Amino acid sequence: MYTPKHFKVTDFEEIQEFVQTNSFGTLVTTKKGRPIATHLPLQFVKEADDFYITGHMAYGNPQWRTFETTEEVLVMFQGPHAYISSSWYEQENVPTWNYQAVHAYGTATILAEEELKQDLTKLLDKYEKHREDPVLWDKLSPSLVEKEIKGIVGFKIKVGEIQAAYKLSQNRNETDYANIVEQLHNEENPDSKQLAEMMEKNRKN
Repeated sequence: MYTPKHFKVTDFEEIQEFVQTNSFGTLVTTKKGRPIATHLPLQFVKEADDFYITGHMAYGNPQWRTFETTEEVLVMFQGPHAYISSSWYEQENVPTWNYQAVHAYGTATILAEEELKQDLTKLLDKYEKHREDPVLWDKLSPSLVEKEIKGIVGFKIKVGEIQAAYKLSQNRNETDYANIVEQLHNEENPDSKQLAEMMEKNRKN
């Protein structure tokens, strides 16, 4: 990923928090030289001194069969993004696009059934435990679990490299920066408002 020095992020804890928050990622592998991508809910976990991205996909999805032949897989995570009008600058310039993105590279392997069940338990806990009537793993009937688990394939990716870029107008002067934030707040697009909040937070750090 192209990461100019103004936008490069190296704080691992910050990257980890970003991935946990924006965990619906894109998994990319190749088959006979052609890229294949699947959009999936993923988890970022630590085991001993290593970090892994875990998830699952439908058994009928042919992508999991490429894990053995793909030397390195790519997982992409994206946060809020928005168009930045050059009319928001003090001086004449061209428009651009602000965004946050993380790319993770690693090697993928298939999870054993028990590992997959443990991963699904954590996934349900993350997205259900705060709900009024949470659907947690131990509430599911064994017959349903056994039926549904046959239709998916679990995997984990041992992370070898992470690249992160937050393009948040860090290269603009204070006046332009403040005006960009204000204008983004005025946009009707929810992504624009989220990006404005992130820019405010980033400027304080």
